[in-house]
Amino acid sequence: MSHHPITKVIRTQVPRTDEMEHSSPLFLTSSFCYDDAEEMRATFADENDNNIYTRFSNPNVQEFTDRMVALEGTEAGFATASGMSAIFASFMTFLKQGDHLISCRAIFGSTHTVITKYLSKYGIEYTYVDANDVASWEAAVKPNTKMIFLETPTNPALEVIDLEAAGKFARKHNLLLNVDNCFATPIAQRPIDFGADIIVHSATKWLDGQGRVLGGVVLGKKELIHEVYLFCRSTGPSLSPFNAWILSRSLETLEVRMERHASNALKIAKALEGHEKISSVRYPFLQSHPQHEIAMRQMTNGGGIVCFELKGGLEAGRNFLDALQMLTLTANLGDTRSIASHPASTTHAKLTNEEREKVGITPGLIRISVGLENVTDIMNDILQAIDRS
Repeated sequence: MSHHPITKVIRTQVPRTDEMEHSSPLFLTSSFCYDDAEEMRATFADENDNNIYTRFSNPNVQEFTDRMVALEGTEAGFATASGMSAIFASFMTFLKQGDHLISCRAIFGSTHTVITKYLSKYGIEYTYVDANDVASWEAAVKPNTKMIFLETPTNPALEVIDLEAAGKFARKHNLLLNVDNCFATPIAQRPIDFGADIIVHSATKWLDGQGRVLGGVVLGKKELIHEVYLFCRSTGPSLSPFNAWILSRSLETLEVRMERHASNALKIAKALEGHEKISSVRYPFLQSHPQHEIAMRQMTNGGGIVCFELKGGLEAGRNFLDALQMLTLTANLGDTRSIASHPASTTHAKLTNEEREKVGITPGLIRISVGLENVTDIMNDILQAIDRS
């Protein structure tokens, strides 16, 4: 019998032990045992799927991974200690000295640092392109180009990239299409449906949803993920069994949580449009969004992030944060509790003014990670802080 991906997620579990538990147990162990020398030999020879060492595999980690595979519709996955370790693994597994990476310009600050500061140490070139300028993508292709990396929606400007066009571009030039699907989550969009080869997530954000643990995951075709596994088992960015157990439980409620996050976010975005102290509001499902048509075509909801530009610039942005009474100021997003941040002075502070301007991070830009609180309470706190900014 075929089941919906959400049903598969909820019903995918590690095999029950002799205790016949209903919820999956924790496997807090560094290593695993064998009945005899032959079983141990066969395991180390990869002739069976037995566990060896938790840096390689663990039942809790595998359950989380299997659930993410069901959500994203991929063949396989490998879970990592954080979102950034997933992104780094997706680069270093497939790129080598002399290769060239194309990346959209608007990306998470730490990803920008990896690409611009560290890949060059391994002799890997890169070219930044505008998220929705396919002509610039074409101009960026070189004989040694191996991969195109995209975020959609982008962090924090919420540009929406046409994944169908990206898939066609990657196939035309025989490139690996690597998509960071963190902001949308697999509830709102599945890049595999548009030709993505690799999908990465920071599980720390919406997948956990309560700001408790770190985690990441790389998903894609079986032969590609096997290469990721071989890289990670030797370099060590392994997800802890406890964090995997937490994340796996969180996936059971991801759909209902994202429905509420997105519903609250759309209401807030609509309410802020036209405010006298705001010059613009960005949310993929607003008709005023530049890529609204693309968002409606490839996403089932607009996600849980709303951005707006305060007319007063940097000072207004700081005053807004200081005036908040309920929303949290913290280095995270995707929590049950609403979070406000000022990207120009925090997550993207290491970018130059020119780099921030190119990706739409203006001095007065505010990013709201919309939580699960009553939407009126969220809105009232935002409005009073705007009035005092």
